[in-house]
Amino acid sequence: MMTNEPVVDANFNDELLARLYDPLDPDRSDLEIYTQLITAIDAHKILDLGCGTGTFACILAGAGFEVTGVDPAGASLVVAREKPEAARVHWVHGTVHDLPTGDFDAAVMTANVAMVFTDDAQWQNTLQRIALALKPGGTLIFETRRPEVRAWEQWTEQLTRETTVVAGQEAVTTWVQVLGYDNELLRFRETFRFENETEMISESTLRYRNREHIEATLDAAGFEVREVLDAPDRPGRQLIFVAQRRMNG
Repeated sequence: MMTNEPVVDANFNDELLARLYDPLDPDRSDLEIYTQLITAIDAHKILDLGCGTGTFACILAGAGFEVTGVDPAGASLVVAREKPEAARVHWVHGTVHDLPTGDFDAAVMTANVAMVFTDDAQWQNTLQRIALALKPGGTLIFETRRPEVRAWEQWTEQLTRETTVVAGQEAVTTWVQVLGYDNELLRFRETFRFENETEMISESTLRYRNREHIEATLDAAGFEVREVLDAPDRPGRQLIFVAQRRMNG
């Protein structure tokens, strides 16, 4: 049965794994383009939807923006609330459906957030609710992976296996394995192996929609696409959509 909420994977909702998220992926240069785009539209009140461990929300808050970070994964928000600048962010354990309407200048979905809405009705409903959360003329910015690149073909244990020594903790070895790809749905498993040989598993599903489909769903939700950019940190592999809520929407 379709619900408005995406499935929360273990790597975001288990506190041990949530605490590994930042040290295992410390390079957040992907966020720079979002800051540039938000600054360019002169936005002040920002919604970070699917904020995870709060890195971007805290960056924006430290830069003087009024930020609301929303995520259904409680463990990720525990980590987020411990970060510098976290006290300046309004944290919401929930989804866009738990927010007031007409309140935000801009909304962002960074990383894979837009791709976790695998059901068509779920995705459309989420876009419509984001439009309601934005002020008329407000901006939505998000990214998606390009399906034609088929980057998941490189997601094998051999190619993704790496060991990271986490400060204050033991070394953790991680790898990714694809479980299947069908009808735009990619299912994959992440394995976390600790020094004591304990393993934890997190399984995820992402929806690889094409550009035309995404633009059609934005139009149906009351948005006008202003720009579709090549992600500067992953050129040729990811697209960034910049869409504006219609003034009369």
